[in-house]
Amino acid sequence: MTQNDTPEREEPLPGGPREGSSRVILRPISGRDQDEFLELVRASVDLHHPWMPLPGTPQEFRAYLERFEDPEAAEGLLVCTRDTGAIVGNININSIIRGRFQCGSLAYAAFAPTAGQGYISEGIRLVLRHAFEVLRLHRLEANIQPGNHASLRLVQRHGFRREGYSPDLLFIDGAWRGHERWAITAPSQGSGDPHPTLPAR
Repeated sequence: MTQNDTPEREEPLPGGPREGSSRVILRPISGRDQDEFLELVRASVDLHHPWMPLPGTPQEFRAYLERFEDPEAAEGLLVCTRDTGAIVGNININSIIRGRFQCGSLAYAAFAPTAGQGYISEGIRLVLRHAFEVLRLHRLEANIQPGNHASLRLVQRHGFRREGYSPDLLFIDGAWRGHERWAITAPSQGSGDPHPTLPAR
């Protein structure tokens, strides 16, 4: 798709930054994003390898979208510039578990044409607000390979704490890779009622 298709895309998530303080918005990924997304993935192969495998073909993209058909299980979000709507990265909240856990797993990637400009950091800030205030999660986790120093610095800036190391955690780039486990929990003061799946006691 081209920039002319932007008005037809999904609307930004509600509850965005107040007074336009962020240069980016979040919106759900959709089938209309296929061409722009795949072009950005191709341009970002060197940036993402070996940390983040993303779909590189239309078939892989369609399978990728299927992961987010149930928003109670996962959310696929795009980070887009506020002024043009161009995609600058993606952030997923995967493996959402309710009940007593109320937790999701965070995955994110910048795209090479705009990497290093702070867009993903701003997107993470919006995702934390969305996860804790809208989805009413209690906890977000991020599993990061020890050599991915940029990603480690990113989560530290946003208040994630290191909880340990899991050997052979995820199958990436043809092998089982160990990951550091980082997590953040919702502010203790909260912002409303807990999710209805949280037990009363």
